Amino acid sequence: MDNKINFTIPAETVTLVNESLATISTALKPYLIALSPDERRELPKMSDKTQPFVDKALDYLSRAPEFAPPYMDVDGMRNDMTVHNQLMPLLRQVRMLSDNLDDTTMEAGAESYMAALMYYNSVKMAAKMDIPGAKSIYDDLSKRFEKTTTGSEETPVETETR
Repeated sequence: MDNKINFTIPAETVTLVNESLATISTALKPYLIALSPDERRELPKMSDKTQPFVDKALDYLSRAPEFAPPYMDVDGMRNDMTVHNQLMPLLRQVRMLSDNLDDTTMEAGAESYMAALMYYNSVKMAAKMDIPGAKSIYDDLSKRFEKTTTGSEETPVETETR
């Protein structure tokens, strides 16, 4: 078993990160919105190909404003792009952090679970050999693998949350 997570994070580091994230959340809170799943699905998406188009349109808009429809909020468009350009680098940085947090917690969880399975299998063997104390540990740990019958199908009992 490759043990990639062979460290613990100092409590001061966890506290510092939590405080820093709270500061970031508080600073950005007045400027962030929440969209419903339907709103997210219905909105046209800005992509790497779309951004140059919008930038060009803004450039042309400043050079040839006479072509803008009278109902168009030009300042609103400029503000929207400013906010987009301000937030995208932050979003990229947070996504990288999120990916690394996800990978690290996944690895740490897998390593912990595999070690727990090794222990469980050892206790299971000890219980089969009637070694004192093993049966009660095995009975308690084996609850993770109990099955329940739903109709004609057997499914494991849900004992974990993530």
